[in-house]
Amino acid sequence: QVNLIESGGGLVQPGGSLRLSCAASGRIFSRNAMAWYRQVPGKERELLAAMSSDGSELTVDSVKGRFTISRDNAKNTAYLQMNSLKPEDTAVYYCNSGIWLNGRYYSQNFWGQGTQVTVSS
Repeated sequence: QVNLIESGGGLVQPGGSLRLSCAASGRIFSRNAMAWYRQVPGKERELLAAMSSDGSELTVDSVKGRFTISRDNAKNTAYLQMNSLKPEDTAVYYCNSGIWLNGRYYSQNFWGQGTQVTVSS
């Protein structure tokens, strides 16, 4: 079992930045792959970025160059730095604890409650 709590969402103007945090407890954090997803109403949850326990990472093309995933194993926390935000980035953002295998991320059914990000002027 793993518990995840996201924070750091809010209202930001286009072009602005936010850093989301995901505090994890329950499993040995350093051994788990972590990922960030987002979801807008009526659409499926979308993978944004993932990082393995040893620091390998992937970022989807739609946010590459603007979003960066990182982790601090000493703090049991994963982060998503989001820069140059656009109105279309408005969504609920979730973190996930999953499996990293052969350069790909596989989600498991461990999700936080989500944090709302709204990009608007």
